[in-house]
Amino acid sequence: MSKVREGALVLADGAVFEGELIGTEVEATSGEVVFNTVLSGYQEVISDPSYAGQIINFTYPHIGNYGVSGSDVEARQPFCSGVIVRELTRRQSNWRSEDSLDNYLRHEGVPGISGVDTRRLTRHIRENGAMPGAFGSGSEESLTSAAKSEPGTTGVDLVSKVTTLEPYSLGDGPHRIVAYDLGIKSSIVEHLAKMATVHVVPADTTSEQALSLEPHGVFLSNGPGDPTMAGQVTDALDDFIGHIPIFGICLGHQVLSLALGGRSYKMKFGHHGGNVPVRNIDNGRVEITSQNHNFAIESGSVPGVTETHVCLNDGALEGLRSNDVPAFSVQYHPEASPGPHDSRYLFGQFSDLMTSFHGKIT
Repeated sequence: MSKVREGALVLADGAVFEGELIGTEVEATSGEVVFNTVLSGYQEVISDPSYAGQIINFTYPHIGNYGVSGSDVEARQPFCSGVIVRELTRRQSNWRSEDSLDNYLRHEGVPGISGVDTRRLTRHIRENGAMPGAFGSGSEESLTSAAKSEPGTTGVDLVSKVTTLEPYSLGDGPHRIVAYDLGIKSSIVEHLAKMATVHVVPADTTSEQALSLEPHGVFLSNGPGDPTMAGQVTDALDDFIGHIPIFGICLGHQVLSLALGGRSYKMKFGHHGGNVPVRNIDNGRVEITSQNHNFAIESGSVPGVTETHVCLNDGALEGLRSNDVPAFSVQYHPEASPGPHDSRYLFGQFSDLMTSFHGKIT
């Protein structure tokens, strides 16, 4: 029986939540506390680079019941600042399981805290907004100090921390795609690789470097934080827009929207989960989507586009299509992982757009 490691979570507004430390032991880890509503897929969430700078509060009460598997990892390492759970399952049960979630957190250097009243914490965030917090084995005073000094995600460059260090390629399809890694998930690369040779490049890749690969399309990936801090890719887009088909997901949607003249804003507590309803305005169908973003694009702020998708929970803009150039994007994650597969047709739309723009590609 492992020794109980007592700890506490302290929010920047002074709220305190007691619990038991799990994963990697630290005196204090800090980040922006957000809540995620997935019922399963915790490993994909934890390893999603989009959570850089954030502490993930899982609303589902039992986490870890089916263990972890190497095939569910979405990046080279987790970039989140920590995880919060109500109850960590001590014994995993699944034929795919290779280890326990607790051991995975320890191995990857991710601190966690369990035994927290996650329902109270979630209500607190919903009422007061996502805010900095800190947890660990340190004193309440030191945790309070860490929480109050945590910068959060506004105006912070997180993309440079998660992007690939070196370019790499995958797939052998007829299309050629340059995928800007702003924090790309491996499941996205796998979907693109089914229809193209995908050249995944660092976020600071210049347009000249990208165009030297003679791509049929440019993909802008998901990623963490503030879209105004995405860096070089924003400048590179000026040389792509109108000359090559573009598809953006999540942060990529926001970066494309800003390049087209739109405005971004920070949401009160964002969308984080695998069960967010979105209406496709083109056909009226409702898609249940996977999402993770604390920033969004202001509806009506992007000139020359048709808004294609809207969130049914709060009316937030979820997708757009340019009326003048071959470019479209969605705020949510059509690859899911975790989440429903309702929106995977969007990868096919990207393939069709490249074909129609360039003619038949062989």
